[in-house]
Amino acid sequence: MPLALFALTVAAYAIGTTEFVIVGLLPTVASDLHITLQLAGLIVSVYALGVTFGAPVLTALTGKLGRKPLLLGLMALFIAGNAIAALSPSYEMLLVGRVLSAFAHGVFFSVGATIAADLVAPDRRASAIAMMFMGLTVAIVTGVPLGTFIGQTFGWRATFWAVAGLGLVAFAAVALLLPNNLKREKPAGLMDQVRVLGSGRLIIVFAMTALGYGGTFVTFTFLSPLLQEITGFSANTVSLVLVLYGAAIAAGNIFGGKVADKDPVKALVVLFALQAIVLVVLTFTAPSPVFALVTLAALGFLSFANVPGLQLYVVDMAKRHRPAGIDVASALNIAAFNLGIAAGAWIGGLVVASPLGLGATPWVGAILVAGALGLTLISGALDRREHSQSDAVCQPA
Repeated sequence: MPLALFALTVAAYAIGTTEFVIVGLLPTVASDLHITLQLAGLIVSVYALGVTFGAPVLTALTGKLGRKPLLLGLMALFIAGNAIAALSPSYEMLLVGRVLSAFAHGVFFSVGATIAADLVAPDRRASAIAMMFMGLTVAIVTGVPLGTFIGQTFGWRATFWAVAGLGLVAFAAVALLLPNNLKREKPAGLMDQVRVLGSGRLIIVFAMTALGYGGTFVTFTFLSPLLQEITGFSANTVSLVLVLYGAAIAAGNIFGGKVADKDPVKALVVLFALQAIVLVVLTFTAPSPVFALVTLAALGFLSFANVPGLQLYVVDMAKRHRPAGIDVASALNIAAFNLGIAAGAWIGGLVVASPLGLGATPWVGAILVAGALGLTLISGALDRREHSQSDAVCQPA
């Protein structure tokens, strides 16, 4: 793999850290800014919405810019957003910093995946893209718990300064390692995206993504306060639990890719069913430190195991129903992931603020995942009907 790909991976690591590290810092931020946990949870939602809606629009608007200058500009925006978050005197200013970082996030992954594929031989394109996205996985395993530890030890602002420092490293890596003559593909316009959204079959898959991924974030957003207030762990112990959770996510992501290769629908049915069950189980095991850890490891394994299958399935659907918009469909599915994060964090905040309280977030999340399971079963049935109709047409009279 070329060194230029390393620059993209470093940037992905920085972006992945800033997206998820706030989860471990919600109680600290809420206390320092004198806001409720529900309002603190919106910090997660606002970031995810920034990625969801900012990515397609900004990617279309910046399509004519050179690839390397664009990436350097995105990393500068990322650094500025985290610096604003670190300096923010109020909750509102913190949200502004998060939105700026989210805009950089969305466009970076939309453009970066294309660049990564162009840096290598055609038969290594998938591996190159996986290498770049490995930065996200490694961020969940190491960056999030380390950032949480920094925030709990030196204050949450120190975490954002540390992430801004990672952004500087990524900026330097892009400037030094990425070639200047990167190929620029014809940009997908907003109308291309609208056409993809006109496919009912693709809408079903986007909804599966949003519900299946978002169901986990009803609980994951408030995992730190849940572990402290219900399970009884100290703030420092939560950082170690996040390491376990991150390692389970990494393992589940690899496993999910392998089981989804042959039949993504069948794999997603099993994974969503297990995920919903484990979320319900967490409702009862949360008060016990030992059982809570076991359940969380299972939840981490299952939460991201559906990601490869969902991405593979949306590409398959696009090939059949919108063959001219495969890349757009893939990008919109990334937006659906973030829409799920935003909705999950918002719903979790409502649950926390309601009489149900923190302890209800797992089973409420399970309801969303069950919705994803239902849509997957419907989509699978539609696939079988399409195949049977196709076979009937192909049979000789």
